[in-house]
Amino acid sequence: MAKEMNETMTWKELTAGGTIHTSGNAENFNTGDWRVNKPIFKEDKCIQCLLCAPVCPDTSIPVKDGKRLEFDYDHCKGCAICAEVCPVDAIEMIPEGQDE
Repeated sequence: MAKEMNETMTWKELTAGGTIHTSGNAENFNTGDWRVNKPIFKEDKCIQCLLCAPVCPDTSIPVKDGKRLEFDYDHCKGCAICAEVCPVDAIEMIPEGQDE
């Protein structure tokens, strides 16, 4: 039975919601195909500060051995947050479908 909610309750006291047992996660699906703008990584400008990777809401900027790699375009949705935080303009946003 559901508990009556009030403003003093913590999340632990809330009645658990339902789940769908066949759910997956975005890792299993190509979620970048509705992107309007595409980020282009300018490796020659990159100083490997890695400010872009943690701000990506789609974890589309892989990092290996302390260096960022090329974008995971299958999951990047083109939000441009990475380009906004890049201090050296190593990420350029272009319209999807436009040649680099």
